[in-house]
Amino acid sequence: MKEPIRVLQVLGGTNLGGAESRVMDSYRHMDRDKIQFDFCVHTEERGFFDEEIERLGGHVYRVPRFRVVNWVSYRKAWKDFFREHSGYRAVHGHMTSTASIYLPIAKKAGVPLTIAHARSAGVDPGMKGRITRFLRRNLGKKADLCLTCSKLAGEAVFGEKMARAGLVRTVPNAIDAAAFAYREEIRDKMRLRLQIPQDAFVIGHVGRFGHMKNHTFLLDVFEQVNKKLSSSMLLLVGEGGLQDMIKEKAAALGLADKVIFTGNRADVSDYYQAMDFFVFPSVFEGLPGTVIEAQASGLRCLVSDSVTPEVLITELAQAEPLSLGAGAWAANVLERKEYVRNQMTQAIKAAGFDVSDQVKMLEKIYLQENCQ
Repeated sequence: MKEPIRVLQVLGGTNLGGAESRVMDSYRHMDRDKIQFDFCVHTEERGFFDEEIERLGGHVYRVPRFRVVNWVSYRKAWKDFFREHSGYRAVHGHMTSTASIYLPIAKKAGVPLTIAHARSAGVDPGMKGRITRFLRRNLGKKADLCLTCSKLAGEAVFGEKMARAGLVRTVPNAIDAAAFAYREEIRDKMRLRLQIPQDAFVIGHVGRFGHMKNHTFLLDVFEQVNKKLSSSMLLLVGEGGLQDMIKEKAAALGLADKVIFTGNRADVSDYYQAMDFFVFPSVFEGLPGTVIEAQASGLRCLVSDSVTPEVLITELAQAEPLSLGAGAWAANVLERKEYVRNQMTQAIKAAGFDVSDQVKMLEKIYLQENCQ
């Protein structure tokens, strides 16, 4: 039997982030008799998906985290890696901050196809963001193929000139739509597990506690909703460096008993079932799969207009400027809180956001077939 080709996925880690979850969705649905994934991550810690990757036949390799001062040793680590691990058909770089370093090294080592994949339309504030922008300059010229999850992300990472010239190809952040279909029995089970009253109105959010997700604004919106609707609750799924700060703010607002912090969850689809409304006030994004997941779960959504409009794929989702303020956002939620929750799987598939369609596209790319 012919051995599958191997593709190296380059990520920061293998925990429950957006990029990681989308890559794993593709991996699960890929024909692994033809294509097998390995992963190279920038951490020594085992991640949430490591065990599953190994069970599916992949390997997880590790390189040092890039810190600018270790430029020489970082390059050496990649040169050593490709010297020890040859034979990859493609290297798919989701870490665009350093892709301009490791993709040319991969190419020089004989990898036929190098891919840079833009997954975010912004950068962190301060020095870290400035360094990221510097490292991304001319990235499009250092990869064989430039992919993006959205128009905004493609322009932000590769530049408007490349994007407008048609040199950046969009691969939507697709999901396994059927896995998120609304099921009332799961809703009842989850509300019982989370000790949420059946008549409570639950605003939900899924995302890492970091600057881009804007949890402080989300908490302000919830405070305004709770003033008008005392039975409301806030369900936050995820982890991150700003989590303790948000817990402290919830307590200071007198809302500690109204806000549920679940941490990272493998069964995140079940948590959408427990929600009544999804609020997503990010200051920047690529194309957030969580908003697609929420719509697949039949949830009405309110999304920042800083997020690419490509994510508004059903009538359930609306976008508003953050500049309107938390009060206006709360009013929008309260005005739209009454609705019938319907099955949306077919609508998600029809919009091209089901993983089965994306996998076919990726297989053609990796096998270097005609994929125009």
